[in-house]
Amino acid sequence: MEAKQLQPEEQLYPQHREPQSQSQSHSPAYQALLRAGPSVRPLQQVHAQIIVLGKYRNLAIITKLLTLACAACSISYTRRLFLTVPNPDSFLFNSLIKGSSKFAFSNDAIFFYRRMLLANISPSNYTFTSVIKACADLSASRLSKGIHSHVLVCGYGSDSFVQAALVTFYAKTGDLEVARKVFDKMPERTVVAWNSMISGYEQNGFSKEAIGLFYQMREWGFKPDSTTFVSVLSACAQLGAIGLGCWVHDYVISNGFDVNVVLGTSFINMFSRCGNVTKAREVFDLMSEWNVIAWTAMISGYGMHGYGKEAMELFGKMRIHGPRPNNVTFVAVLSACAHAGLIQEGRCAFGSMRKEFGLVPGVEHHVCMVDMFGRAGLLNDAQAFIKELNPRELTPAIWTAMLGACKMHKNFDLGVEVAEHLLAVEPENPGHYVLLSNIYAVTGKMDRVELVRNLMIRRGLKKQVGYSTIEVDQKTYLFSMGDKSHPETNEVYRYLDKLMSRCREAGYVPAPESVMHELEEEEREYALRYHSEKLAIAFGLLKTSSGVAIRIVKNLRMCEDCHSAIKYISIVSNREIIIRDKLRFHHFNDGSCSCLDYW
Repeated sequence: MEAKQLQPEEQLYPQHREPQSQSQSHSPAYQALLRAGPSVRPLQQVHAQIIVLGKYRNLAIITKLLTLACAACSISYTRRLFLTVPNPDSFLFNSLIKGSSKFAFSNDAIFFYRRMLLANISPSNYTFTSVIKACADLSASRLSKGIHSHVLVCGYGSDSFVQAALVTFYAKTGDLEVARKVFDKMPERTVVAWNSMISGYEQNGFSKEAIGLFYQMREWGFKPDSTTFVSVLSACAQLGAIGLGCWVHDYVISNGFDVNVVLGTSFINMFSRCGNVTKAREVFDLMSEWNVIAWTAMISGYGMHGYGKEAMELFGKMRIHGPRPNNVTFVAVLSACAHAGLIQEGRCAFGSMRKEFGLVPGVEHHVCMVDMFGRAGLLNDAQAFIKELNPRELTPAIWTAMLGACKMHKNFDLGVEVAEHLLAVEPENPGHYVLLSNIYAVTGKMDRVELVRNLMIRRGLKKQVGYSTIEVDQKTYLFSMGDKSHPETNEVYRYLDKLMSRCREAGYVPAPESVMHELEEEEREYALRYHSEKLAIAFGLLKTSSGVAIRIVKNLRMCEDCHSAIKYISIVSNREIIIRDKLRFHHFNDGSCSCLDYW
């Protein structure tokens, strides 16, 4: 039998409680509780008065006392008090379950839920909504699946409130297939349910699906809210979908949305990660309030574009006028220094963490320092910094940064030493084998190259596949090296061949050392020509008007050959080309790159 869906008023004030609640709401004890509010000491004083007045058996008053104690974040006092109640009813249980879930006492919400079942009191949709939220906060997958079964047994499988909570839970714990099944079966989808599903896709790396669902949400006539836009903007940032991001910005402004610190920070991240750091700064300057996350986002935005001086200037303002920097802020600052070659500024910032702010540097900060020294060619300084760390701080990420520096500055003897150390501590990471293989190849040790690659094969390790995405007319297209899956493949390849011929005439020479060294000469050039970013650029040039900037997102670090080739492409096409690779942004214009070959 289908259970009746209670309306919020019925859930909070069932009929059997209503007369009592009305009569007690004006009693001295109840009024004293209202005056005490969510503050433990005053509540304990009123509790003593309730006992003296003999009101300790009055469920309406005790329920109010319990909910206020929970709101005061004194969950131990709440539990002790609850255990003295002889016959708690459904209203008391639901109030405690909701309060515990709301104030992040998730384990206690589940405790009260279990006590409710032991008391043979049937849960309502109100109960399930709160306890499922608690499971989501705990990522308690096994427990929530059991509660989901209980939902179905109790007849609430079609309840829109419970379904929305289940979508949130499964999306938050990464079980997107089940989340989508629940979502698709909802007879009445609320904005909350849409937001949960969109957020679930975005947070689990399925940005394209998140954006697709957002379009569907609008087609079905649902109006997005600020929560929707925060998830959509994050998806835009991941994909580099600046067209949709700009549409969201225009929509928010024209519809009078409050650009609070959360939404404002989302815009800063989106514009920064989509290549328009100037627009990100405009949003930052127009915000009415800033927290440490907003300041850090803007500093990070400058850093990823190589604007180290601007990042340090903003950091200086933050230290004077803004909130106290945290560990994440210092990662952004040190990364900005590393990408701009600001060695002295980086040293000072790192030193101020302990001295000025009492912060303990972590792995990320140590990696940034090694990266900063390494990029600048200060390999001795990088080695000295590493030697000062204790063994527990010597994580694989630090050695990876050191290995990258060795390859960049062609210190192959040290590179081999570092790579072999990395293989010992992190043998399942294919990137280490690839770097070591390339170092051996450049030094002519082809027998070692063969050994490393055979080792990769025996261990079943494969190099990460590179891909690039480009947004055209608010649609995102993906390309991988030698990819021929696109419906316009032949046209793209023909155009790219002509483009590279024009680049050769302008002075471009392929750099075959950037690819696997055992390839034949002709194969090398083919592999270089059809790298994913070149295919994406060719497609972008074909599909956009003259004067429109080409924006590409690549999942790996750009190779030296592509970096050189794209300089020439920017000349022969007379276009600005903006590429975000794994490490930073590159703005190519008229034959030069914003990174000044420092990346």
